[in-house]
Amino acid sequence: MAERSTAAVDVADNSGDEPLAAQAAQATADGVDIQNGRAADGPMPEKDGERSSAAPAAAPELHSGHKLARRYRLEECVTRLDGFSSWRAMDEKLRRAVGVHLLPADHPRARSVLAAARSSALLGDPRFVQVLDAVEENDLVYVVHEWLPDATELTALLAAGPLEPHEAYQLVHQVSQAMTAAHREGLAHLRLTPSAILRTSTGQYRIRGLAVNAALRGITSDTPQRADTEAIGALLYAALTQRWPYENDAYGLTGLPKGVGLIAPDQVRAGVHRGLGELAMRALANDGATASSQEPACTTPEELAKAVAAMPRIRPPEPAFTAPPEYQQTTYQQGSYGRPVAAGVTTAQSRPVAPPPPPLQSRTGRALKWGVAALLIAALGLGSWQLADTLLGRGKGDSGGTGNSQSTTNEDKKKPKESKPLHIAGVSVFGKEPIKPDDVDKAIDGNSDTAWITLIFYGYGGKFGNLDKFDDGSGIVVDLGSVQEVTGVDVDMHGAGHKVEVRAASPEASSPHGISDFPQELVKLGTVGKKLQATRDTPIKTRFVVVHITALPSEGGDGFRGGINEIKILGTGDQPAS
Repeated sequence: MAERSTAAVDVADNSGDEPLAAQAAQATADGVDIQNGRAADGPMPEKDGERSSAAPAAAPELHSGHKLARRYRLEECVTRLDGFSSWRAMDEKLRRAVGVHLLPADHPRARSVLAAARSSALLGDPRFVQVLDAVEENDLVYVVHEWLPDATELTALLAAGPLEPHEAYQLVHQVSQAMTAAHREGLAHLRLTPSAILRTSTGQYRIRGLAVNAALRGITSDTPQRADTEAIGALLYAALTQRWPYENDAYGLTGLPKGVGLIAPDQVRAGVHRGLGELAMRALANDGATASSQEPACTTPEELAKAVAAMPRIRPPEPAFTAPPEYQQTTYQQGSYGRPVAAGVTTAQSRPVAPPPPPLQSRTGRALKWGVAALLIAALGLGSWQLADTLLGRGKGDSGGTGNSQSTTNEDKKKPKESKPLHIAGVSVFGKEPIKPDDVDKAIDGNSDTAWITLIFYGYGGKFGNLDKFDDGSGIVVDLGSVQEVTGVDVDMHGAGHKVEVRAASPEASSPHGISDFPQELVKLGTVGKKLQATRDTPIKTRFVVVHITALPSEGGDGFRGGINEIKILGTGDQPAS
């Protein structure tokens, strides 16, 4: 699996002085929900999980500047609660911000927190805020996780108002698919609240605190899939209505009226998307029955993800354009531009119009006219003579003449060399971290049924730029064995939709690695179909050619994967293709 995105979020402001919306807008919570200055255990329904009581254990007395493992420097304590503390810290080795949970080693939940963190780290799914380290050291247990500086907490988004239908659809679609993948690996969340959902600047939703949040708070459940599915339904309900679907107020949202039970979203707020409203009711604990639908309830994240996929596509809203200002006619004449004109006064200035110059009537003018006329007559005569001579020459050639002039001209023209596939001495995978290097020879084995295929990458539109180890993209470097005259390429891609460019190294290059080592452009960067074929009139001298992939086609859902079936390099060299 590809490396996770660097950066992180997971720590919340525990101050009760700020309004909740302001706290949520910081998008820096530790996955431990904080509400009005206290732990927010109450808003979730009882069936969401049982909280085990913890014996009193003092939170470690640490201070800003303290280093863990001579690497993680604590900078700010953002939560101190229930025997543990959460910090914003700096990873001095990788020079990036991280979040840290700290517990005493004798805390009754320390073992379960370590186990949950290590299990979550093994999942390696980029849709979750990743656990980077889980250590017991010097009477301390600490869990290090990502910090996402560009993410916004769902609590802050809902404080501004309900989400648009397309955005709410993206929320339930991405979260249900992510939790489906987690439950397949035996991992549950049990604390899927608005403060556990983060939206990045690219529009991707990330889930923080998988397994760890529940372990920190001692929460368990006999029906974890049902609990997580109902929590996703509550998130969707809140996104559509800006109301929490229970009687208690929570996460800056007003609860439902007491005594009326769970009511459909379109009865709470007008204009709610009907399909999404029914989906929220199917996920919540009401057996799926509503006034407008008798669809069965969704009891697992997988059932909910399938129900989302079966819905008609919801298009994003049209972008709003500002109407241009009305055209205002202006007076643009010399001396009056931009000046107010008094009523009854014309804007045209009374200047005498200069008469046109007189025709050439003088002696010099007449001589000039006769000279020009003579030149024109001479030019016409010369042109007529050349035309006649050409026609007569052709006639002689047709009646058995030698036609030496024409044949000599054709012989002087050199025929261009024919392009043909060049011999390929070797291939290698391009990039800082080569992807499946053992399969790269399949791209030149002459069999289009075999291929070099990449890993599956999730999110970011199939782009590699968000991943440190793949920010140069990927692809295949072709070694022609010696400097050749390259005129084109013929590449059979593994599928349509790759974003590709083809570049050549300079003739003197001996071992190019980065994209800057390939300065000559053969094919411009762009999205291509199944076949990538291109030729050029002027050959490029090079030994190395790279087929550089910067983005992969979708493989369905949030997954992106691509590859190359066959590569042929065309040229005018003397080496035949083997």
